Amino acid sequence: MIRPGLCSVTFRQLAAEEVALRAASAGLKVIEWGGDVHVPPGDAERAAEVAAATTDAGLAVCSYGSYFRAGVDEALTPILDSASALAADRVRIWAGRTGSAEASPQHYAQIVARLRDAVAEASERGIALALEFHRRTLADTPAATLRLLADVPGLTTYWQPTVDAPDEVALHEFEQVAAHTSAVHVFSWWPFDTRLRLAERVSLWHPLFATASAQPVPPRDALLEFVVDDDPALLPAEAAALFALLGRDPSVESPDRATGRDAGRR
Repeated sequence: MIRPGLCSVTFRQLAAEEVALRAASAGLKVIEWGGDVHVPPGDAERAAEVAAATTDAGLAVCSYGSYFRAGVDEALTPILDSASALAADRVRIWAGRTGSAEASPQHYAQIVARLRDAVAEASERGIALALEFHRRTLADTPAATLRLLADVPGLTTYWQPTVDAPDEVALHEFEQVAAHTSAVHVFSWWPFDTRLRLAERVSLWHPLFATASAQPVPPRDALLEFVVDDDPALLPAEAAALFALLGRDPSVESPDRATGRDAGRR
């Protein structure tokens, strides 16, 4: 069953403790904690505090959203230290800073080599790595992402709608990577980066979650991200919309939420 949750970067302006309380009040199950504001990489003490705030609110940590870009000399260890202190078994990473169409063979090989090393280091600590599906990276299209996943065993990918992609295009893109998707970033932008309420793109999200749920191993998490005006007051309604899209009724769900490390998709 796909777990509804929240990316903490949605509310960078709030303290982590408040983010956890608001997510729990909205009925969500899990949080991906971002490494830019709420849980800085290498600060294991703060990560442990945020982990405690999460479980105290009745939620689970599903992942650590890092900004690791697979640079040659870029350290992964501080990120894994924070992930471990959070009890996060998955870290979101980025495949460089260059789009797949612009990347030279040398650049591609360099990123692949660093990602292979990163997967090996993370796996020694029981942590999986998953790609950010994003423009200006080597995981910017379904074909590019599938190539990278084939060249770096052990990786999975996140998915989110490509900016300015019509519903049918976005759905086709998801269908191509669905079998390898461990989490979905859920938001409604249209046109381009104009933020809408989640339900305003039900024509995208309803069939997408039907496809996701039909996978032999569905994505583990559906994570709300980017609400209109970064307004925390919108979270309860956006969470309710997410539950509806998942075909779930939060009022009848068990109050017990998964805790601890969940191996998920490796």
